[in-house]
Amino acid sequence: MSGGEREPRSYYVGVDVGTGSVRAALVDQRGVLLAFADQPIEKWEPQFNHHEQSSEDIWAACCVVTKKVVQGIDLNQIRGLGFDATCSLVVLDKQFRPLPVNHEGDSRRNIIMWLDHRAVSQVQRINETKHSVLQYVGGLMSVEMQAPKLLWLKENLRETCWDKAGHFFDLPDFLSWKATGVTARSLCSLVCKWTYLAEKGWDDTFWKMVGLEDFVADNYSKIGNQVLSPGASLGNGLTPEAAKDLGLRAGIAVAASLIDAHAGGLGFKSSSESCTSLDCKWLALAGRPVFCPVY
Repeated sequence: MSGGEREPRSYYVGVDVGTGSVRAALVDQRGVLLAFADQPIEKWEPQFNHHEQSSEDIWAACCVVTKKVVQGIDLNQIRGLGFDATCSLVVLDKQFRPLPVNHEGDSRRNIIMWLDHRAVSQVQRINETKHSVLQYVGGLMSVEMQAPKLLWLKENLRETCWDKAGHFFDLPDFLSWKATGVTARSLCSLVCKWTYLAEKGWDDTFWKMVGLEDFVADNYSKIGNQVLSPGASLGNGLTPEAAKDLGLRAGIAVAASLIDAHAGGLGFKSSSESCTSLDCKWLALAGRPVFCPVY
């Protein structure tokens, strides 16, 4: 621009939820990393192969790190917010309150973590069906995917969890719902961990075959019947309540989420000095397209 004028700076916030901590970064429109913060999150292992977390604890950590990275920034210049996270299973009741995923009945622990292996029997039975959807997950479903965990809940915590459940979220989609009030799921999580087919949607025959016909009867409302591409803008953006929690301005754009490893894939580092993998990752998960000259 002439006369020494500069284009007003725009900022983007990316929140990355890992296994043991939550990280947030602030980047500008060029992908320059300006601030970074992290916060540990709690994990429980009540018995062998059972690994649990708390959605309330994770959201609180998201709020802590977001407030840190935007300190001193004009909030009117923040254009977008996005989340990525591990593929852990979040369970809420019909009023969006946490439900226990454990025999102790502790509703604070309402997440079955991605690395949880409690559903070994369930995944074996699912794989024995040899259903056609399994070809899209490498031929055999992993115990770390969501269908066996859902079946475990139905078979082991029917009264305290399954019958009361109103919403089953992948953790990335829980975070985008928490920020916007929109229950739409990301195509990223549903395709990779839930057997959703991008061209065809849910396969009724699979869920009936494995004993989870409940979802078919309910038109998949509990696991997602509105699906958006990663990075798509959700609803009316950040809700006033979430904005207060995060220390941001209500209404800023919130992107449909990504799985953490996939967000990292978008930020693949080349040998060029014009970008870094972390900078690209934060831009991508905050919903801003990344145009890298070396791709």
